[in-house]
Amino acid sequence: MKFTIVTYGTEGDTRPLAVLARGLMDAGHRVRLLADASTLSSAYALGVPATGLSGDIRQDLQPGEVLSDLVGDPDGVDGTARAAAKVVNPLVEGWMRQVLAAAAGSDAILPSALAAFVGFSVAECLKVPAIGLGTIPLSPTSAFPSPFIRPGRVFRPFNRLSHRLVNERFWRGLAESTNAARRRVCGLPPRLHAWRDHPMLYGISPGLVPRPGDWPVTARVCGQWVRPAAAWTPPPALEAFLSAGPPPVYIGFGSMAGMDPRLLTREVSRLAGRHRIVFSPGWSGVDPGDLPESVFVIGEAPHDRLFPRMSVVIHHGGAGTSHSAARAGVPSVVVPFAVDNAFWADRLRRAGVAPPPVEVARLDADSLDTAIAAAGRPEMRARAEVLAAAMTAENGVADAVAAIEALVAA
Repeated sequence: MKFTIVTYGTEGDTRPLAVLARGLMDAGHRVRLLADASTLSSAYALGVPATGLSGDIRQDLQPGEVLSDLVGDPDGVDGTARAAAKVVNPLVEGWMRQVLAAAAGSDAILPSALAAFVGFSVAECLKVPAIGLGTIPLSPTSAFPSPFIRPGRVFRPFNRLSHRLVNERFWRGLAESTNAARRRVCGLPPRLHAWRDHPMLYGISPGLVPRPGDWPVTARVCGQWVRPAAAWTPPPALEAFLSAGPPPVYIGFGSMAGMDPRLLTREVSRLAGRHRIVFSPGWSGVDPGDLPESVFVIGEAPHDRLFPRMSVVIHHGGAGTSHSAARAGVPSVVVPFAVDNAFWADRLRRAGVAPPPVEVARLDADSLDTAIAAAGRPEMRARAEVLAAAMTAENGVADAVAAIEALVAA
């Protein structure tokens, strides 16, 4: 069979879909992945055919750009929806043309993230099934509120309603441009509401988000979409650093940008006087030359091989990094930046593998030092090891591939 996967977001959004695409290819299917061009390195490394969509999510996250105001506002649903609309609306028609051309002959479209409405529209145009993919649990449930709302802000009886309202809020911001593109590109009538009844597969570990009992049978928690750990030898300088003392603290905020790089540089430098640190600049804008020599700066490295050698992982609470730290058996310290970060911080806390999060507005060496001490408690490390063992036994890719095959064949 042939599948077209379409997404738009950061590297954390694209990477698990590239892994799933590779799993579909290994099962004998043809796949093409469409995503922001700057996030496709993992797809290329896996040999997944990929096409860059128009747009530049990395630029949009830089200080002063359209998404930078989201930093420090992890509970701003309206702000997040407005920012998403500013990014997506000018690009929708171009995306729909790109996806329609790439999806010719597909047996199903697999939409995700900010390009989901485009993917669902193209599937409708081609009269093929649409199977939603996600690493954030968006299907309405009474078990927890929408991940875009800070935990603790919604009374439990309104949890399910919060999902409906948030999902529709995002649709309202994108409806006009999406319906215009549906008409001009696909000849389709306008939609009044977002898609609701399609199957959804989530690359999420049930150890962090157990499947809610009130979900429909078509919503499935598959387990993290991650490749089996590959052989990796740290570069000699990194190996020498790791071997020269106790396990260090990892600090990295991945694709998150918009934070003052000077502030981050200063606080990481201060923390380096108290802890051994491995720092990954990611998209932060930090100049490694401004950090003290005692901080070991790394480029891209496989989290599944690097994190087990850390004492604590300090990260932004993205779905992928949250899973990778938990799967490595290492406690987390989460600094939520925006969108769903506070949700994953709460999930890690509930699992007993992270202390309460450090607010990005209060990020400094002292608050990080306190959180590192809490994360290093023996009981937290023991819970992290138990959770890691359970997650390692999961096979999220195989589960999702089997589900996709069954849904298309039905």
